[in-house]
Amino acid sequence: MAFCNIQPRTHWMQTSGSTANCPPGLEYLTQINHLFVCQRFDLEVVSPFETNKTYDVMNNQGQRLYFAEEKSNCFIRHLCGPSRPFTMTIYDNVGCDVITLHKALRWSCCWSNCCLQKLKVEAPPGEIIGYIYQYYHPFLPMFKIKNENKENLMKIRGPCVVSSCLKDLNFNLLSLDEEMIIGKISNQWIGFMRELFTNTNTFGIQFPFDVDVRIKALMLGASFLIDYMYFELWS
Repeated sequence: MAFCNIQPRTHWMQTSGSTANCPPGLEYLTQINHLFVCQRFDLEVVSPFETNKTYDVMNNQGQRLYFAEEKSNCFIRHLCGPSRPFTMTIYDNVGCDVITLHKALRWSCCWSNCCLQKLKVEAPPGEIIGYIYQYYHPFLPMFKIKNENKENLMKIRGPCVVSSCLKDLNFNLLSLDEEMIIGKISNQWIGFMRELFTNTNTFGIQFPFDVDVRIKALMLGASFLIDYMYFELWS
């Protein structure tokens, strides 16, 4: 996966229109089984302080489906770093906000239940479709995907060693009994020195075509949470 900078010209993926039983704006997800989430990096903006992140969400043809923008307080970003609270708004090709992610302030520590991370996902904004909950495991990054009623749907299991200098780390999407791998979120390695100096990440997300679009949206939300927890350098 090539390094993603701000592109001079962006080609948006076209959708066939509204789909039955699909939250508005998620119609794009009915047509795909791959997503690529690429943090944008502006070479003209160089700051010693952590800035609001922006991302392109693309299909495997390089067409953009969504644009994502973090909204958080500058002081909190500098004070709390990767543990900071934020709202991530995800927009479609006409600028409508179709997904909103809410992360509360929780220090990254897997040894205490009060510090485990969680993310709330709304699609459209204001309507909860589910949650991503980190849960304790002595060796592995583990998460549960829950629906709007906080009922368990699936699990995500990461590798025992998580580092941005390692190649293609996979966080597998599992059935609740952990017997079946359904999909995965992969941190795409682009070279340690480049990632060190630009502090950007690229994630690939794979899932079956026939998975409910809400699950696909929750996996997209999980990729942002994983990015902040494991791959962001403290400013």
